[in-house]
Amino acid sequence: MNFSREIEVFINDFVKDLNENSASIFAGAGLSIPAGFVNWSELMYEIAQDLGLDISIEKDMLSVAQFHVNESQTRSKLNRKILEEFTNETSETENHKIIARLPISSIWTTNYDNLIEKSFLKTGKVVDVKITNRQLLITKPKRDIVVFKMHGDVNYPNEAILTKEQYEQYHQTHEPFINTLMGELITKTFLFIGFSFTDPNLDYVLSRLNFRFREDKRQHYCFVKKPHLGDPQNPNDATLDYNSRRLSLSINDLKRYGIKSLIINEYSEITSILAEIEQRYKKRTIFISGSAVDYSPMSKNDAIEFIHVLSRSLIENDYRIVNGFGSGVGTPIINGVLDAMHKNPTRFSDNQLLLKPFPQFSSGGKTITDIWEEYRYNMVAQCGVSIFLFGNKISENGLKESDGVFSEFEISAKCGNICIPIGMTGSAAKAIYETIMLAPQKYYENPDIIIPALKELNTIQHSIEGTISIIISLLKKL
Repeated sequence: MNFSREIEVFINDFVKDLNENSASIFAGAGLSIPAGFVNWSELMYEIAQDLGLDISIEKDMLSVAQFHVNESQTRSKLNRKILEEFTNETSETENHKIIARLPISSIWTTNYDNLIEKSFLKTGKVVDVKITNRQLLITKPKRDIVVFKMHGDVNYPNEAILTKEQYEQYHQTHEPFINTLMGELITKTFLFIGFSFTDPNLDYVLSRLNFRFREDKRQHYCFVKKPHLGDPQNPNDATLDYNSRRLSLSINDLKRYGIKSLIINEYSEITSILAEIEQRYKKRTIFISGSAVDYSPMSKNDAIEFIHVLSRSLIENDYRIVNGFGSGVGTPIINGVLDAMHKNPTRFSDNQLLLKPFPQFSSGGKTITDIWEEYRYNMVAQCGVSIFLFGNKISENGLKESDGVFSEFEISAKCGNICIPIGMTGSAAKAIYETIMLAPQKYYENPDIIIPALKELNTIQHSIEGTISIIISLLKKL
């Protein structure tokens, strides 16, 4: 998909923030509505009817909730509405799934539903949910993601922030949440999704940050849908002109808080943008597949040096490496990474290498073959590029091409990874190169960029440094 210049710049900058562990997301009701949950007007429809009010006329839903509590002197019906509307079993949207796969350490939401937490749990992440002030004091062991639910949770309807009075008192009753959010807005780049910026609590935080850091605000982003004639809110030219003018003023006002609006034509574009962010981030993570008992057609010393220098160069160019510690390949990969870290310990870290040796015994009622296949998929799915080296092993009948390397190629292609077989290393890598050359369009969106480099990497005609230069140059084009 082709993006506007502003969105292209945003994607590149946000991916950099993800790489630096300084990105976060703020999710509003618009993230969950496509999953089947109600918006504020729908939540308050029956409440407004009880009060004799027309929900289509009312704009201030907080006041409607407050009127109900004032009149009935109880909020039991509000609590019941939350339980009725937000306990339905619904599936996460594609946006939820992509967000859950992104390497963020925190996410903020005003939603009551549990879709965000479920999405992260399904990716195998340890989720630490914060709903009350007291929970902020406790850190869940080995957590991967913190979900801050600043307005409460469907499982605690009595404590959900719903009425005007609760919003008015929020800066006192939930001061720790306010302070934590302010800290994150200072240190992280936020992407606001499905948020209308009419929330008084967020306005309170943003206004105070604007006062304190007027000239040095951190850049944040939000999605804004452009009005179109024929939309429910724009039935004629007059309403379109009015709403377009109002949107322009709102976009300009958000700039006071350091929030840049990303204009989209349809909400479906958000999914495409998030998917592109995920893909560009993953392209910085390289899966190296390979095993070698025999290094032909290279000598053993040259092969080990090649793998060593390759892994060192990947680290030096700010890539991350994932490897299953294949026989004859895993050790020089580790040595190359350590070499880069030793030369520049302040810039490179062991976080750039994820080493996952294969289990050696069946467990959990699964055969070792099934465990390995699942293991391979989990490794490959974290990456955007797969490099294939050598790929041979000893069998009963002597030396043969590695089934595991072929399996990792198939999984890589299925996951949409860009596959780079180094054909000059022979064995399975050579066979994978030949398979790709039969139908390059099947494996690459832009084969014209990749195929010339693969052809060069298929023959030993360069020095080790020259070969690695070709690989790094190709990676930078992707």
